[in-house]
Amino acid sequence: MACRIARGVFKTENTPLIEGYGSVAGKKEGEGPLGKSFDVVEPDGHLGEETWEKAESKLQKTSIRLALKRAGVTANDIDAVFSGDLINQCIASAYGLRELEIPFFGVYGACSTMAEGMLLATLLADGKSVNRAVAVTSSHFSTAERQFRFPLSYGGQRTPTSQWTCTASGAVVISREKGSVEIAGGCIGKIADMGITDINNMGSAMAPSAVETVMRYLTATGTTPEDYDCIVTGDLGIVGSRLFIQLTQKQGLDLSGVHKDCGVLIFDPEKQDTHCGGSGCGCSASVLCGYFLPKLERGEIKNMLFTATGALMSPMSLQQGESIPSVAHLVHLKGREK
Repeated sequence: MACRIARGVFKTENTPLIEGYGSVAGKKEGEGPLGKSFDVVEPDGHLGEETWEKAESKLQKTSIRLALKRAGVTANDIDAVFSGDLINQCIASAYGLRELEIPFFGVYGACSTMAEGMLLATLLADGKSVNRAVAVTSSHFSTAERQFRFPLSYGGQRTPTSQWTCTASGAVVISREKGSVEIAGGCIGKIADMGITDINNMGSAMAPSAVETVMRYLTATGTTPEDYDCIVTGDLGIVGSRLFIQLTQKQGLDLSGVHKDCGVLIFDPEKQDTHCGGSGCGCSASVLCGYFLPKLERGEIKNMLFTATGALMSPMSLQQGESIPSVAHLVHLKGREK
């Protein structure tokens, strides 16, 4: 069983492993700096489907199949899948995965969903309740714009602090048996709310929760930023990443030398006009599975913290004038000695 070392912080005892992973991205993501890292780049935003929502379901299905193939297993070998997305009631997950007939947990952590799913799968695997579980999530630029902002045909101008919702998905197979990357521990995030109400400035809304989670894990484990090759946040973007560094410096730690942000890495803001970078559940999931896990597998990175961040708002809460609460979940990953 996982060993509790502080409130919401644990270390694994049976060391669950990442046995396989898969990533799929859209055309714009494929044209970015990490384009060659993704397993599949889809040139068509509809992925051959009638609607964008069906296209997002297909993203999840594709990333899971890639992860299963890399692990050398089938859907029948998976005891549970943890999946979520941004569309109302997580329909991309439910409709995308129904034909796989894997025992299903629908989870919602907004853009923190990948880390949340990985934590839950890890706890079940470490406690020997499952032999294998999958964590997967997705996002799609067009489904998110339609739900949270304006119809694409409206042609509204995007603000300088806005981020571009990624059309992407990532999936990992977490196993008790074999794998090339160890899951050493994790930290369950707390809800933070700084009173920000601007939907186009989610990086600033999410940065405080990322700071709290990372600082709590470092304190509980007695480690410092220098103990890690990189400390990765989900999709704070350019503005949120700057705030993240400033807030940690105020608490006496400088993470600027090891901090990486998936939302900053996935796009070239100048060439691709994405303003403050990428966002969406699929942003951190695809960058983790396409960029960071292969580096851990090859030994280029040996020790990292993956902290996915999520803004826990909805169209209804924004219409009511509510602020944007956020949460950040952390997964500690280590490359396994060959």
